[in-house]
Amino acid sequence: MNYEGKKILIIGGTGTMGQLLTRHLLLHNPQVIRIFSRDEYKQFEMQRVFSEHSSRLRFLIGDVRDGQRLIRAMENIDYVFHLAAMKHVPFCEYNPFEAVQTNIIGTQNMIQAAIQNGVKKVLFTSTDKAISPTNTYGASKLMAERLISSAEYQKGPKQTTFAAVRFGNVMGSRGSVIPLFYKQILENRSVTVTDLSMTRYMMTATQAVTLMLKANEISLGGEVFVLKMPTILLADLVDVLIEEVSQKHNLTDEIVRREIGLRPGEKRYEELMTEEEKLHAWETSDMYIVPSPFKEQSQSDRYPDACLMQSSEVSSHRELPIDRDTLRKWITEERLV
Repeated sequence: MNYEGKKILIIGGTGTMGQLLTRHLLLHNPQVIRIFSRDEYKQFEMQRVFSEHSSRLRFLIGDVRDGQRLIRAMENIDYVFHLAAMKHVPFCEYNPFEAVQTNIIGTQNMIQAAIQNGVKKVLFTSTDKAISPTNTYGASKLMAERLISSAEYQKGPKQTTFAAVRFGNVMGSRGSVIPLFYKQILENRSVTVTDLSMTRYMMTATQAVTLMLKANEISLGGEVFVLKMPTILLADLVDVLIEEVSQKHNLTDEIVRREIGLRPGEKRYEELMTEEEKLHAWETSDMYIVPSPFKEQSQSDRYPDACLMQSSEVSSHRELPIDRDTLRKWITEERLV
């Protein structure tokens, strides 16, 4: 997709993914990228990091709960990337209506603002926790996904295209376990783990951004795009991090592993899609595509190099985790240690 000369809005743009997406989009020479978030300090810090691009970046304070503010932020915008969310499972569990207001009502506010302003394309970021959700975060993201898919139906004659990407765990993103474990190893010589037998789908931040840009390019409306991700065993992640951090900082103390049990709403494994979605999903070499239930399905050439999904496993507890050497390579390549 050609973003040259285009106007882009990144909602929740001060986070790890938002900043990396901004770097990638700047390479396409857009006319302007508006960074929308509610944290002025994060905006101040991002302004400093991106000072050389100040002529093409605009920083807007606002909250997705405020529909009127979103409408103003989207004036004359071509493309919207919606990354804002309440995403920490325990906080969503203890503050469920706050999660509803941000993740569900905020998404609907964004949809209405995009339709009203005639935005060309909207891409929403979801999570594998939206599949068979056991917590407030996953349930709120599932509802937001449904809003995105149904927006294709409710938009009437408007031309805005809505789609979603479903992420796994992004290595090194703000709030992820890798920075937490790193800090615990250095400061406490211990790692606090909920369950060492837990499995997770894992992706690098670069893979996540690549998925977003590819999905935005080929979306036709109402789809959910899912990266084909490998699984990791939490015990392997802990052991590799202990080895790497100890070697980097010359630690000779024994690092203690403490299992504390699952937190409220937490799952032992994750799923990429439901069994029902598998029945009508498409796939390419690097992703699955779940089409909109509100649009008639057409031929496989509607997506480049896509075919109907073949029988495959989409649950982390039934897939073979990647080996520790591969996991170590990912961690070092992403400069997480």
